[in-house]
Amino acid sequence: QVQLVESGGGWVQAGGSLRLSCVASGTIFSLNAMAWYRQAPGKQRELVAHITNGGSTNYADSVKGRFTISRDNAKNTVYLQMNSLKPEDTAVYYCVTVPYWGRGTQVTVSS
Repeated sequence: QVQLVESGGGWVQAGGSLRLSCVASGTIFSLNAMAWYRQAPGKQRELVAHITNGGSTNYADSVKGRFTISRDNAKNTVYLQMNSLKPEDTAVYYCVTVPYWGRGTQVTVSS
């Protein structure tokens, strides 16, 4: 059974940084495309960043230049480095490898 466990969320002031981690188990991680989604209160879930098994990445326009997705296949881990955080980045962030979702980690950015 595939399990995805996120960590690294928390509270930060605007302009600060956080790094999210997601450890995957129950799957051949190196073969999987991975993604981070987020859901803010009252809004739909949205794709934040995606990385293929070959390492190609793409980002939502709202986070380009501020967020970086990466992966370490030896550790079965995908990361999301978030810099220059804004209050509008406040959301629950989910690690995803379709069709599996983690439980999410809360990120709160105060102004």
